[in-house]
Amino acid sequence: MGKKGKKEQTMQTTWSAFPAPLGSQVELSDYDPDDTGPFQGKSEVAAQIQANLKRIAELQELMFAEGKHALLIVLQAMDGGGKDSTIRHVMAGFNPQGCHVASFGVPTKEELAHDFLWRIHPHAPQRGYVSIFNRSHYEDVLIVRVNELVPAPVWQARYEHINAFERLLDDSGVTIRKFFLYISKDEQKRRLQERQKRKDKNWKFNPDDLKTRAKWDDYMCAYEDAISKCNQPWAPWYIVPANCKWYRNLFVSTVIVEAMEHMDMRYPPVAEGIEDIEII
Repeated sequence: MGKKGKKEQTMQTTWSAFPAPLGSQVELSDYDPDDTGPFQGKSEVAAQIQANLKRIAELQELMFAEGKHALLIVLQAMDGGGKDSTIRHVMAGFNPQGCHVASFGVPTKEELAHDFLWRIHPHAPQRGYVSIFNRSHYEDVLIVRVNELVPAPVWQARYEHINAFERLLDDSGVTIRKFFLYISKDEQKRRLQERQKRKDKNWKFNPDDLKTRAKWDDYMCAYEDAISKCNQPWAPWYIVPANCKWYRNLFVSTVIVEAMEHMDMRYPPVAEGIEDIEII
């Protein structure tokens, strides 16, 4: 979903969200961050988004009751890409008692003294639970690469390490879905200007974000490689057209519902004769 020239074909079929193609080099220029599929406005999808959130709540309860599966959601985006907003609007379907959000910023001195995945693994979800990564282990092949924080052979080896790490999680019952919230450079400018002007958003404006923005093309190349090299059947990447927030919410919530339904979960069997027990 999101590729230019696919809208007409999509409108002729049942809408769904498709992962990035496996085994090929992704080029973000092939994707339109303004894409909204067959939909023209928020009113067309509001009911479906709410239905998705309700279904997410049902499936989370089932996942907790069964205790055999877990869900890891990875959110990556440029500054202003909508990670926080996605967590606020889409992940509201999850019961917070069984959902953990981990945000990964600049590594601490202790974290830098370990391998790059050391700080990540403790936040992976246990069976029955959900973890949401706001930024993630992919920062070590994105910002680390663009800002040349380690030699190229170091970050280049990390793609294989990431694939192995995510395969380990998958083998342990963790379903992984990774989302790149793809906005255009013009849309980022608009959102940063809004942060700059609005009193209720001033606190989110960081002048250092402009240094990252100046390296936009380098980051797009880094994202293309990260998505291409770490897009596996057990941990697929989804390129989410995210200029329109309502479409982003529909896209992400739809993928989550499909992923959880694919777990084919069952409530545990009840004890025999439970219906005959008298409750006094």
